[in-house]
Amino acid sequence: MNGNTASSGVDPNPRPAIAVLVPCYNEEAAIGTVVRDFRRALPAATIYVYDNNSTDRTVEVARAAGAVVRGEPLQGKGHVVRRMFADVEADLYVLVDGDDTYDAASAPMLIERLLTGQLDMVNGARVTGIEAAYRPGHRFGNALLTAMVAHIFGNRIGDLLSGYRVFSRRFVKSFPALSGGFEIETELTVHALELHLPVAEVTTPYKNRPQGSVSKLNTIRDGLRILGTILRLVKQERPMTTFTTLFALLVLASVVMIWPVVLTFIDTGLVPRLPTAVLAMGMMLLGFLSLGCGLILETVTRGRQEMKRLRYLEFPAPSYRNHDDPDPA
Repeated sequence: MNGNTASSGVDPNPRPAIAVLVPCYNEEAAIGTVVRDFRRALPAATIYVYDNNSTDRTVEVARAAGAVVRGEPLQGKGHVVRRMFADVEADLYVLVDGDDTYDAASAPMLIERLLTGQLDMVNGARVTGIEAAYRPGHRFGNALLTAMVAHIFGNRIGDLLSGYRVFSRRFVKSFPALSGGFEIETELTVHALELHLPVAEVTTPYKNRPQGSVSKLNTIRDGLRILGTILRLVKQERPMTTFTTLFALLVLASVVMIWPVVLTFIDTGLVPRLPTAVLAMGMMLLGFLSLGCGLILETVTRGRQEMKRLRYLEFPAPSYRNHDDPDPA
């Protein structure tokens, strides 16, 4: 069988098809270097640059460097990632920003880690000593948001907002991609953690932007959007926790309000503060209504997670057989 396979010219150990996905907006100064560096690091990969309404020469520079250039009219990184994941067919996907801050030479290492471990996501955790590359405000916000996600969904990712990741096909094609902006990284991480997918994190060098490239991330505005995304995902993926907490707060407030009224009633047999008693009763009812909503939504969430898991399992695990491994035939 081995002889026939070899004589027919069919590779018994085919390498996976790799797509490098580069979302881009006004990166004329950086995109050419990004494309060339990844072509050197991954010569067999196809580099896709998705332009997001750039007003400079990003498209021309990317195409001249050898990338396949496409566009996404809806503004926002999340919209671009959703379009890329839907359009591009490959076995492995490398997602990287187009600002030339991530190390292209680390890509083979990230891919090897994913393949040898049969993982679905490898996150490139940023390491740098350049303060201008990773500003203190961004560093603090990332640490705070990463700690929140780790506490709620599991402590397996140390750099929540990294824009450098490698994915399996089954991750990409089962990822719903609902976010529109920079909060897409949070959604990617929570998707992996909530479905208990096999993931890993590898440290990679991080450098400053080239001259002429400007960050599109607003620390306060985008930080608040990311925080809002985390809270939304907690409500969606942990409804019992969310509504049980609300139940406890409402019941506690109700008890604190009604307690003096109860003491007065025990002493005098009268309810002099009827509005307070009515308000406390209403809050108690709302608390139990919240508990009921949590129970119902927990069941709905479980069914939705099962559907996502089944969709994910429709695709094979990422792997390749080493040439030194025995032939399974």
